[in-house]
Amino acid sequence: MNTKLKIALGLAFTALAFTANAQKSYTSGTATYTLKTGMGDTESKIYFTADSNVSVTQQGPALIKILTNAKATYIAILVDVPVASIKKAAILSPDEIEQGLAAAPKFTFTPSAETKVINGFNCKKVDVKDSKSGSSYVAWVTKDISVPTNMLTRYFAEAGGVPVQFTTIQQGQAVDVTLKSVTDEKAPVGSFGIPAGFDKISLDDLKAMSGGK
Repeated sequence: MNTKLKIALGLAFTALAFTANAQKSYTSGTATYTLKTGMGDTESKIYFTADSNVSVTQQGPALIKILTNAKATYIAILVDVPVASIKKAAILSPDEIEQGLAAAPKFTFTPSAETKVINGFNCKKVDVKDSKSGSSYVAWVTKDISVPTNMLTRYFAEAGGVPVQFTTIQQGQAVDVTLKSVTDEKAPVGSFGIPAGFDKISLDDLKAMSGGK
């Protein structure tokens, strides 16, 4: 085999290897997560685009949807309980969104050399510290894919990759999250709006319905 042919084949194999390991970039699609909370385990699907996402979670008889935009300047919580003929939608006010942002954790990230594969994703361990509470966590992040941030991953923008297995904070409670899959599946038509038939209520009213304060 002559030198030129060897070089050409070498370049071809290099390109093939690069293609096989190239990052898959998603601008829209569906991310599926498992969540471990104090109320038990559940699964959440998040349909996303570059500027919006909606999470869909079944909690007992209730279907919970949370609509947000990329900048978190719009948040709506929809509760649908067919067996009780309940359809409620709470749209958060700017003040309520601001209060939620003020209560958010302040995570800092320290990468390590430790790696493992989780649900097919090549992950690297990152030590996470919440400077507000002093709590420490471990996150596993991947660079196999690129996905817009969503309500579960919004605190991990500086983690060095897409979080696959991690702990986030929701309403002051720690939630253990694992990414199961990401696909190109588009959201069902109408997912990013409030359907007809939903009563619009305040966030306080919604909290009162769920026994919260």
